[in-house]
Amino acid sequence: MNIPWPSRPVLPQEQTRDTYQPLVNYLRGKTGHQFKIITTSNFLSHWEAIKKGKYDLVLDGPQFTGYRLEKLNYNVLARFPDVVSYTLVASENEMILEAEELIGKIIATTPSPAVGALRLQEIFPNPLRQPRIMEANDSITAAKQVLEGKAQAAIIPAAMVGAYPQLTTVRNTEQIPSPAISASPKMDAEICASISKALLEADQSEDGKKALEAINITRFEVSDGKEYRPHATLLQEMWDY
Repeated sequence: MNIPWPSRPVLPQEQTRDTYQPLVNYLRGKTGHQFKIITTSNFLSHWEAIKKGKYDLVLDGPQFTGYRLEKLNYNVLARFPDVVSYTLVASENEMILEAEELIGKIIATTPSPAVGALRLQEIFPNPLRQPRIMEANDSITAAKQVLEGKAQAAIIPAAMVGAYPQLTTVRNTEQIPSPAISASPKMDAEICASISKALLEADQSEDGKKALEAINITRFEVSDGKEYRPHATLLQEMWDY
């Protein structure tokens, strides 16, 4: 069985494939099933594919995972540990200390319905007092647009901030659950169980540890999905929710 394995477009497509290939290789060895990595160029394309239920097995953020659980009857097989947040960062040359100083200035972000864009809407709720948005296909590109002087600020995953010492933190957003791996209801229950077991045991073998290291986590955790369902509401303003 060739199982499509897409991941949200936080990273450039080639980097996404390189990052998750060790995990796919590990799962193939543990379960005997083939996994095909599928990437999308941006979050809008990702959203369109989600609504059509194209993915059998998918690693995604809390808003999309919650949507699949609520609307498409997916099941969570395992989740990343801990929680995540997004950080509004600015060029150190701008000397920006408050988010309000960015009204009318350019902020780079992955487009809605990416979490960063949704959080940006919460930071600037007044339609008359908005920054100018520069869309980026992924968070690395958003950060680079600030470094290249194309934008005054960007909103990126907090875990990425340390890679860019030239950027200063303006604001951290509310913490949300880390990404999760969920499976379509079309997937065979025994196959889902074998994938879940392999993920949860990844930290117990050398191949598994190498796969975890590649995606910068120490283990997978059990989840029944309850913590993800409330975050589907982040997408309520999206077309055809």
